[in-house]
Amino acid sequence: MQHSAPRHQDGSAGDANYGAIGKGYTSFRQPDPRIAELIEAALGEARTILNVGAGAGSYEPVGRTVTAVEPSQSMRAQRPAHLPVAIDAVAENLPFEDASFGAAMSTFSVHQWKNLNAGLREMRRVTRGPIAIMTCDPDELDRFWLHAYCPEVIAVEAARYPAIKDIAAALGGTTDVLPVPIPLDCSDGFNEAYYGRPEMLLDPAARLACSAWSFVSEDVVRRFEDRLGSDLASGRWEARYGYYRKQPTFAGSLKLIVNHI
Repeated sequence: MQHSAPRHQDGSAGDANYGAIGKGYTSFRQPDPRIAELIEAALGEARTILNVGAGAGSYEPVGRTVTAVEPSQSMRAQRPAHLPVAIDAVAENLPFEDASFGAAMSTFSVHQWKNLNAGLREMRRVTRGPIAIMTCDPDELDRFWLHAYCPEVIAVEAARYPAIKDIAAALGGTTDVLPVPIPLDCSDGFNEAYYGRPEMLLDPAARLACSAWSFVSEDVVRRFEDRLGSDLASGRWEARYGYYRKQPTFAGSLKLIVNHI
């Protein structure tokens, strides 16, 4: 067990303070059913599921017994009424006995953990079966056109997301890395979800639901808004990237890491 590092006022345990940025999260970050199918399949036949860094409950499978762990009070409060109440705990110190769960999951969370290796070791300690982790490959973030408009945000994300090989090494056992195709109408509004809807990233509320934007300066954001807004108005974005508007899926940095003992 690890001692917990200092947490934000609302309990957020990572680098992002969801007490400040998380209030409208669920307006833009709804689980996408096609991505959910991939996660459900990765969890196998397990009936008891642990969700670490559970946030507002995205991608928690229905029809199974889910135990959710989420340190941020702001995010716990946004969980829909039909989901179980989340436990206030951190990945590095899970309050469960060894092998308590049939499977475990974590989505868009590992980059927030203070101690990645400790958190992953804890997940493996309490889980008998598969562990499914959805995250982004930091080496593939520049596939997205946002890199041309706001490289600062891409750099922030690349620095935060752990390398896939490091996740696999910490979990041990055998690991499969599955690319996750991002649908054009993806209902989960992370940055790459807007690959064919660039106007959405001009909405400050949509950006706020992507934590990387909280780490860049207001000057950087204004420059991004001015440049993208100008290119959309002039047709420059369309000329260069318009084909994305009709591309049914985007192969970006999103990955599903599935680990077995």
